[in-house]
Amino acid sequence: MLTIIVALLVNLFIETSESFTVVVPRDQTVARVGSTVTLPCWISPPENAEVLEIRWYRQDQFSNPVLLYQNGKTIQEESYRNRSSLTLWSDQSGGLKNGDVSLRLEKLRIQDEGSFHCYVSGESVYDSGEVVLKVIDPPDSSDPWMALFIIAFICVLGLIGFILYKYRLKLTVCDDETMESLTKVRDDESMERETKEDAGSSSWCAGAAAPHVHSQPSETVKDTNTEEQKKDTVGEQDSSNQEEKPTGLSPDQTSPSADEGSSSSCAGAAAPHVHSQPSERKKTIKKICEDETMESLTKVRDNESMERETKEDAGSSSWCAGAAAPHVHSQPSESVGDTNIAELRKHAVQITIDPKRSHPGLMVSPDGKTVRDAPDYKHTGEGFPYELCAVGAQRYKSGRRYWEVELALEDKPPKNYWLIGVTKHGNFRMKNRSAVTPSNHSWFLCSDGPNGFYTSSDPKCDPSVSLSLTPRPERLGVLLDYGEGQLSFYNVKERKHVLTMNIRFPGAVDPLFNPGVGDQSSLMILDCPEPVETPVESSEPLLRNSSDA
Repeated sequence: MLTIIVALLVNLFIETSESFTVVVPRDQTVARVGSTVTLPCWISPPENAEVLEIRWYRQDQFSNPVLLYQNGKTIQEESYRNRSSLTLWSDQSGGLKNGDVSLRLEKLRIQDEGSFHCYVSGESVYDSGEVVLKVIDPPDSSDPWMALFIIAFICVLGLIGFILYKYRLKLTVCDDETMESLTKVRDDESMERETKEDAGSSSWCAGAAAPHVHSQPSETVKDTNTEEQKKDTVGEQDSSNQEEKPTGLSPDQTSPSADEGSSSSCAGAAAPHVHSQPSERKKTIKKICEDETMESLTKVRDNESMERETKEDAGSSSWCAGAAAPHVHSQPSESVGDTNIAELRKHAVQITIDPKRSHPGLMVSPDGKTVRDAPDYKHTGEGFPYELCAVGAQRYKSGRRYWEVELALEDKPPKNYWLIGVTKHGNFRMKNRSAVTPSNHSWFLCSDGPNGFYTSSDPKCDPSVSLSLTPRPERLGVLLDYGEGQLSFYNVKERKHVLTMNIRFPGAVDPLFNPGVGDQSSLMILDCPEPVETPVESSEPLLRNSSDA
């Protein structure tokens, strides 16, 4: 009886030790037609899957699998021949020996969309998981309707631009005409004042000519013609003409009367400048005044709006200055030529990642040197995933410390997304891990793919310092000079200094790492060669900015 019980316990122990679970991501995998995609699937806890049966099949097609791996041989379904294979999900997965049974599909088709089942079985245990694949068919650029739509859209944009250009040109012409009209009015007023002054000095001329100009200008012409007719008809009768003059004038007044003719012609020539078109000039002045009134009202509204925006910006800037100024003063330094990397490595320290204080969406290697985003982590927000941070297990509050980070693994392109720097010790116990800013005591250099490189900044403050780094760093060196309050970054392979930040550290700091999402390469902390002799702490900084001199 005792023997039977022992046998049952041993059998139960063997079955329990051989049990495993198939793990697949919860979210669906999205890929385009014609591309290559990997459907993740792995065994937990990890074990050697080379001795197991691995079966990838579609819905209700268990007996006709897409791919069947058994006894070291692979069988493919006809429609997936030369298009399917078992592959590595990540560089750290270890392949079949560590339980990675992910499926690789090449040259995707629309028919490949749907559910794929990952079935793994051993001698006495089996499990399966379902992966959903979404295949996107990009629009055909050769579609004539699409081409017509693009052409129409371009034409509409061109028409709008042409209308705006004409409207702006019209405004410019109106402004020029307004200035010209104002200049003419001022000139007319100036000439009017000059004419009045001349009229005051020649009162006898103006007094004789004024009745003709204001009362009956047509009669003036008529009288002039009559005098000419009289001269033609009478001829030589000068004496009789002199006797027929009005009795109201004495002989002494004959000369002034003769001068009146010339004075009246003089006044008639000067009058058009002053009194030729008074109604038209009044209309012009009224129109100019209306236009100037509307323009003044528009400028007042614009000035008030700009004043409100300036006050709001000033309030936001003053808040930011009060929050950020005590902590950090970033100053990108110009390249100072080749950097002595060997001198920096005299201050090298061993850095490892603390997995307990790392984001749950990260995969950290057992030795704490390598970190990357987990297969099941999906970044749902916009922009860089600041929350995906890991911190070093070491903390520093004095001296100089130097470490290097590898950003390009062998035969893979450099990482496009990463964030490296320092943060105040205990900072990532807070709930809001995305608040990685100087006001929250975090300072870093970030690579945000197509958005370029930039330093840490507060969201409500002035824009962060943007950098143009060419070529993209493959290995980044970080020098923390706590005593001098400096954090410097170096392109190790190019032996160039990148940036130095002047910081007022509030206490002990931890190394800060963020591998980003979507890169093939992982972020790896390197072990620098041991220095020949122990460095002596000095009060002089390794790099002095021109602004500090």
